[in-house]
Amino acid sequence: MSRPIRVLVVDDSLVMRSLLRMVLASDPAIELAGMANDGVDALETVERLKPDLILLDFEMPRMNGIEVLAELRSRHIKAKIVMCSMLTRRGAHITLEALAQGATDYVTKPTARNGTADAVATLMRDLVPRIKALFPLPQAGNLRTVAVSAGDALHHKPEIVVIGVSTGGPAALQTLLPILPGDFPIPIVIVQHMPQLFTRLLAERLNRECALTVREAAPAMLPEPGTVSIARGDWHLEITKLPFGPGQMLRLTQAAPEHSCRPSVDMLFRSAAQAYGKAVIGVVLTGMGSDGLEGCKSIRKLGGRILVQDRATSAVWGMPGVVAEAGIAHNILPLPAIATELMRLCPPQSSSFVSKW
Repeated sequence: MSRPIRVLVVDDSLVMRSLLRMVLASDPAIELAGMANDGVDALETVERLKPDLILLDFEMPRMNGIEVLAELRSRHIKAKIVMCSMLTRRGAHITLEALAQGATDYVTKPTARNGTADAVATLMRDLVPRIKALFPLPQAGNLRTVAVSAGDALHHKPEIVVIGVSTGGPAALQTLLPILPGDFPIPIVIVQHMPQLFTRLLAERLNRECALTVREAAPAMLPEPGTVSIARGDWHLEITKLPFGPGQMLRLTQAAPEHSCRPSVDMLFRSAAQAYGKAVIGVVLTGMGSDGLEGCKSIRKLGGRILVQDRATSAVWGMPGVVAEAGIAHNILPLPAIATELMRLCPPQSSSFVSKW
């Protein structure tokens, strides 16, 4: 986007509106289009100002954030919506509901114990890059986005799928995973960049909606057919050999973040490559940044397969984009087609059926 990104702030808190005003003014690529102090005012202001993005609070008089979101979507408002939530169980529940109903992303509010300077710094670090990532600048030149064809036919049986995802991830996973059958024959292990409370609730939500069993990863858990293990927020997730006998297990660590990420997609992908060699399928979905690129290189080096989500279906084509541009993806696919490709590469076997019911 060549002009500034026009943002509407919707929050009933004068303090929060003031903080957001300072944060948005810190970057010349972003422009404060206006403010609204409740849901009804927000709907009227959106029609008048037509912002590019709406920062939407949850708890507001007259109409709450979920109600506003539903009304905006029913009116086919094209503005992207970033929800502002508290880092609480209720806030996490509402955030996931909002993402399921069409919100693009979310940011957690600073707590009351943060001073103004710390609150502004936190929001500048967490919010400004998210906003700018949702409106990428036009790319110049020819991008290396054509999937390589070498080794296109698999000559070995896949044994695990590892998935890396960030911004836009909950909605992407909610589209992808329910397509897969309950007897999907190999384990799926996922790193989704989210806080710890959110990842547990995301796993619970997806478990209700999928034929697969979806769970938050725990130490020494075994990756099993028909199961999806999601990394716990703020914990790295690795796959390692069992200490005795054949097989693998999951390991959680609090090692230093990689590229400011914990959990790290790179760390999961590297460990999968070391544990399974050429039998790994790595999948990179929508997300901001480049986490996963080095891990994909490790998987490719050992003969594994790489699938990435295409630009058109990604909320942010950062993580999948850097892998595609590096020329190491075997396939660049729309999100639903990734599920189809996984089922083609890993056809269900009746003997591997796992039921959670």
